[in-house]
Amino acid sequence: MVKNTSDGEWTVVLPSKRRQVRRKPKPKIQEEEEEKLWKSDDLEIDPQRQARVKLKMENSIKKVESSKFYTTFLEQLKCPEVSDQFRLVLGTETQLQMVMYGIGSIESYESPRFQLSIAILMKREFDWVGNIEVFDPVLSVTESSVLESFGCTVLSVNEQARREALKPTLFFMPHCEANLYNNLLQANWRMDRLSRIALFGNSFQMYEEQVMLDPEVILATKRIIAARRITSEFAIEMVSDDYFPAFHDSSWHFFSSCLDSELPLLVSEGL
Repeated sequence: MVKNTSDGEWTVVLPSKRRQVRRKPKPKIQEEEEEKLWKSDDLEIDPQRQARVKLKMENSIKKVESSKFYTTFLEQLKCPEVSDQFRLVLGTETQLQMVMYGIGSIESYESPRFQLSIAILMKREFDWVGNIEVFDPVLSVTESSVLESFGCTVLSVNEQARREALKPTLFFMPHCEANLYNNLLQANWRMDRLSRIALFGNSFQMYEEQVMLDPEVILATKRIIAARRITSEFAIEMVSDDYFPAFHDSSWHFFSSCLDSELPLLVSEGL
């Protein structure tokens, strides 16, 4: 996944759109791991740290809520083109469960706090957003307790993003590793499941453009590229540099339910 370095910079998966000239790193590849129970390295909640992290989160939520970025973010979600996609995912259900993978350390870095703030604010804004489940192996017990204080559930199993969408689910995965998007698609590679997914994460279009520039990227993104033909993608608008590290090159992705005949072909090709 995209992670903060010690100096606060981000190693990004996708090429930057900023005006400065930057190197274009390849998607980071994580070795495949089995799902397993997870325990944080620290064993006890530190009350002082807990209070500091909670205050950081409260300040982050206030900052995001009052920002032009969030206003623009909400406007996109409420526009008919995008809201209709959410209605299709919901079907006859009333809520989408939200699953957040790769959130990062909300104690150490601002970008994870911004990402979590957006998720919490979405739940407050829309009655169709259900419970929020969160997982990242870097989370401490203290951070987990803060997440729970904001109404989130911290998962005890590292699912490696292989959650099957047996019900409408919003997967909130900004700047995760390519492997995790591939795992999610593979676990749901049938139209009755893909059609239950709303995915917020790295732009599939940008991955496809990288493949054209660097064939090695195909190994990390083959199922992402295969899914492009059945994906409706809506890029978010970056209206503030404050939120660029947390959300650049991020998009909403929805999967069409009217191209069922194409999916078996993709599977037969070994994708």
